[in-house]
Amino acid sequence: MGERSWRLVVDDACDGVRNMSVDRAIQISCARKEAPPTLRLYQWRPPAVSLGRFQSADGVDLEACTSLGIDVVRRFTGGRGVLHDDEVTYCVVAGTGDGVPRGVAASYRYLCRGLVASYGALGVAAHVTSRPRGERGSSACYLHATHADLSAGGLKLSGSAQVWHEGVVMQHGSVIRSRDIEREARVFGLESGQKLHLQAAATALGELLEEVPPVPRIQEALVEGFARELEVEFELGALSAQEQDLARELESQVGCE
Repeated sequence: MGERSWRLVVDDACDGVRNMSVDRAIQISCARKEAPPTLRLYQWRPPAVSLGRFQSADGVDLEACTSLGIDVVRRFTGGRGVLHDDEVTYCVVAGTGDGVPRGVAASYRYLCRGLVASYGALGVAAHVTSRPRGERGSSACYLHATHADLSAGGLKLSGSAQVWHEGVVMQHGSVIRSRDIEREARVFGLESGQKLHLQAAATALGELLEEVPPVPRIQEALVEGFARELEVEFELGALSAQEQDLARELESQVGCE
């Protein structure tokens, strides 16, 4: 059928520093022509808060994170803080030569097609959020909606963030299986009104489906959705030794004291 071949990397659950440094290492390696376009799927152990590249840590209750056993790391992408726990995270790395259109808005539209198809494979009718909205003064990503988000039934379902490097985009985001609103509110120091807003504005697979899909099924749906919408074939692979070394070099850039 003439479909392009991309690499699929399915990692075991890792800590936040490792996850963020690996995503960036793949992007740099792809820009150097040392790695193919890649879809990486992974989880977080222990749970972690990832802050946007330029986001202040002041909006996160670091003491609460410590007491709850939650790491705090910094992404190479922008946006606001996300609590990663019961989820499957995807990371797509590809360049304009791989079919990704130039520009933030166009590339979001292109890649989010794969996400919409992935949710559809799970039985959820998702769509790209049409109008941004937000809760002023909050550091929590799920109190805000952007043109890069997916919604279901008017509720925020999934957020994504991206960064470009030498013609190669890295976009990652979360497919939430279930969420703990109380813990999320504690981590981000939300007031009672903000917590109620979060509860009313965001959703997860467990609230939309009779049964929460197991992790392998979500991974399968992500591969299926991206393969169909981007017209690519995925070949299961692993990080190269060079990518592993680069990821270790980058770890100092994502840790938060």
